[in-house]
Amino acid sequence: MKKILRNKTIAAMKELPQSVKAEADSQLTQRFTQLSAFQEAKTLATYLSMGHEFSTASLIQAALQDGKRVCVPRTYPQGRMEFVEYDPDILEKTRFGLLEPNEQGKVVDKSEIDLIHVPGVVFQSEGYRIGYGAGYYDRYLADYSGKTVSTIYSIQEREFQPDSFDIAVQEVLVYETHL
Repeated sequence: MKKILRNKTIAAMKELPQSVKAEADSQLTQRFTQLSAFQEAKTLATYLSMGHEFSTASLIQAALQDGKRVCVPRTYPQGRMEFVEYDPDILEKTRFGLLEPNEQGKVVDKSEIDLIHVPGVVFQSEGYRIGYGAGYYDRYLADYSGKTVSTIYSIQEREFQPDSFDIAVQEVLVYETHL
């Protein structure tokens, strides 16, 4: 069930017209940076987006211009993940084709992260999400006590039954994609 929902939603995201996606990304970035959770955060953890996802480039720039420390994930086998200070000079492509910081990056302790911008493919009304299937974020968020926010297009909203290990995102910003 989750795999089918994931695949259908990724296909729909890839079909979004570029003009709609650009407008959605701009609006979502603006709404995100207006959140008190963002304005109060000293350290923001986000991700380096793939082409079909909400583009994090403007969000990263806004956070850096605001003087925030930005960190991005580095992943390991068995679903382990840590956040590393963002530095475009140490990014390398992983075997999945994603950009991640290399081993030179400075790891940021979970307790220092005020706000995590959580990626995902499918989201339901209570903030539970279906990601890409490796469980990195659910494991990381299990003992995280800061704030969590996701940015999505309305085509990513679907109802599904979460699993017992799923961790809900506290706030989901949705852009209504009228197609």
